[in-house]
This record gives sequence, structure tokens and C-alpha cells, in this order.
Amino acid sequence: MGSLPRARVQPSRPFLHTGVDYAGLIWLRTAKGRGHKAYKAFIAVFVCFSTRAVHLEAVSDYSADAFLAAFRRFISRRGMCQAVYSDQGTTFVGADSQLRALFRAGGRDSYRILGRLMDDGIRWHFNPPAAPHFGGLWEAAVKAMKHHLRRVIGKTKLTFEEVTTFLSEVEACLNSRSLQALTDDPEDLDALTPGHFIVGVPLNAIPEPSLVDVPSNRLSRWRLLQQMRDHLWQRWSQEYLQALAPRPKWWSTTGQLREGQLCLVKNENTPPCRWPLARIIRLRPGDDGQVRVVDLQTGQGELTRPVVKLVPLPSADTAEPPAA
Repeated sequence: MGSLPRARVQPSRPFLHTGVDYAGLIWLRTAKGRGHKAYKAFIAVFVCFSTRAVHLEAVSDYSADAFLAAFRRFISRRGMCQAVYSDQGTTFVGADSQLRALFRAGGRDSYRILGRLMDDGIRWHFNPPAAPHFGGLWEAAVKAMKHHLRRVIGKTKLTFEEVTTFLSEVEACLNSRSLQALTDDPEDLDALTPGHFIVGVPLNAIPEPSLVDVPSNRLSRWRLLQQMRDHLWQRWSQEYLQALAPRPKWWSTTGQLREGQLCLVKNENTPPCRWPLARIIRLRPGDDGQVRVVDLQTGQGELTRPVVKLVPLPSADTAEPPAA
């Protein structure tokens, strides 16, 4: 395996170096009510190289013009990119040629509008053909949502406004995931998330009752979007926790827990954008010396949990956080 790209390990602001890919096919409806027409649309996934934050945009069709419109919305909200990385899909090749023409046509006349970045343009890097593993960073982000997004939306046809709202909530869920502990302070129960790099604090959803078990025919259109968000959160969060600490064998240990370590506590009823965090305050080894139960300190008090319900996070001095 080769070394990480320089953009992955050098400090930079969010989305200065960005990977982009398309995630799946969705159906959009032109209007509400009966007798509407549906058309194919796609989801553009933008991933920050330095923070692994995710940005989602709905794209109306598989053309360079539609992608450029989504790309302009992306840079208007996240700032101008210095470099963009993608595979050699025909859409991205066409977008690259149009961007080059745009920057050449603008030149000095647009200096006061776009500043010095207009002179430099945006460097677009393409992976070698038939090498998807070269884009593992954004492919992992696509996998994180594409697999469950198909099952959550199903055959439901949403309007562009509804899809935009739904993708914004999915984006908040993805950017609320814990990366590693902020400090080694035993009293600190906070973890670093991609949301810290975007807004300076963790991203939290509005407290609302779960609609997972409510029949869909009893919900309004906007409540249906909330139910979709809850379904995706329930499935993806469990998959993400399993990816952090895979356990192929129950009769072998993969790591040593220690007192003061920050952990995620697995809970099937956790609301969206909430990650139960706790510090290990006491280990309880069995007769054979193996630790299977620990005491935890949470924001609500002390708990006792088995280690199979815990996902230890890297400490603050860990060089590389686990892949997400």
C-alpha cells in the first residue's frame, strides 16, 4: 500500500482538497399530487481530505452542466476548492474541461469577484482508469449512505425540495460521527467529529420523537422525510459502530481497554446525531484475567456495561484515527 497523499496529512481548512463521486440513482417528481412525472436524479458526494467531512448535493441528471450547478452550490457554501479528486467518469471529465474554459474566459476581468483563486483555477486530479481503490476516501463515504439510502427511500418519489431537505439531515448524521477523543481528561466526555471543523461544535438534531414504528400512511410528507431520516440513522449508525471495532472471533482479544479511555456505547434507541460517549472508570476482570465488564462514567451517571457494547475511540495522541 502506498503512502497517503500529501493533502490527507497536511493541515488545511475543510474542503480545500475534496474528493467527489456520484451515489446511486433516485427518482424525483416534478410536482406534488397525482399525475406527476418522475425523472432520474443522482447524489453528488463531496468528501474533505483533511477532516473527512461530507457534503451532499442532489443532481438533476447525469450531465456536466448539472454537475457544475451542484458544484457551484457546494463552493458557495463550503468555500473555493484548491484541488478536486475523482475517478475518470465522463461527467467529471466534461466538468473539468468546462471549468478550465470558465477560468480562462474570466481571467483578470473577474479578479474583483472571485479574488486571487480565479487566477489559479481549480486543479482537478483524476484517478487511473479501472482503479476505484485509489479513491477509497470518497468511496467509503458513498458506501456509508448509498447502501441504506436505497432501502430507506425505496420506490418513494420525492420532489427536489424534499430530497434537498432529506440529504441535509443525512449529511448532519454523517458529520456527527465520532473520530477520536478530544483529550485524555477522565472528566471529558467529548469526542472530535467532522462537525467541529465545519461549525466549531458537534452537529445535533432537533429533539423529536422517533417515527420508525409509525405506519407511513399516517404521516404527512414532511413527517415521512423524518421517518426516512430515522430509518437511515438506525441502520447506518449500527454499521458504523461495527466498522470501528470488527470482532471476527469471540475467543481472541483485539485490543486492551484501560481506565480513562473514551468509548462509544452501543444503543439501538439512540436518536439521530447523538453518540453516547462514556469514560471507563473501572475494569472488572474475570477469573481468567480477561476483562468482559467495565464501569463507565457518562453525563447521566455511572453505568456497568459488557465490553461487547463498547467501541473504544483512539486517544488524543493517536496519529491516525480509524477509517470511516
